[in-house]
Amino acid sequence: MPRIPPDKLLDLYASGLFPMADGRDGRIMLFSPDPRTILDPADLHISQSLRKTWRSGRFVIRFDSCFERVMQYCADREDTWISEDIIASYVRLHQLGHAHSVEAWRDGELAGGLYGVALHGAFFGESMFHLQRDASKIALIALCERMNQRGMPLLDIQYSTPHLTGLGAYEISREEYLGRLEAALRLPVRFAD
Repeated sequence: MPRIPPDKLLDLYASGLFPMADGRDGRIMLFSPDPRTILDPADLHISQSLRKTWRSGRFVIRFDSCFERVMQYCADREDTWISEDIIASYVRLHQLGHAHSVEAWRDGELAGGLYGVALHGAFFGESMFHLQRDASKIALIALCERMNQRGMPLLDIQYSTPHLTGLGAYEISREEYLGRLEAALRLPVRFAD
């Protein structure tokens, strides 16, 4: 499967699937893990030190100011699932207003961020990166704040990591995930104006 057309990509997310490329040959495969990891935006666990960093204003938050650059940073690792076809597919989805980046800037430089896909009441987090300490966590706080403001209850993390579990992510069964997804997709809300 080369580049994925935007309508196909949205259909995949709406049915509980997401694509990842095999880092070895770039072949794109579809996944629907069981269990599935989610994070309730209203229940993000923020440590005292991270809350202090958030309130300090050290980082400036921007949305969608350099989407492709965020993806490139997320892909810049030895073992990646973000191929050139994945990047091209999501950049097109971004141009159509469905894929978004949340960026933490410091002193005029991109310090960290994340990207994902928004569909009604769900945000499907794809990847995050940091060049400075706490920058990706600050971007995640900003994402959850935006989701809470817009009435979006489902943040799909896909797979569990110790880093995300420490921030409040937890696993649910595929069946429960699909039920929550169905409810979120019925909500008449938007991530961006």
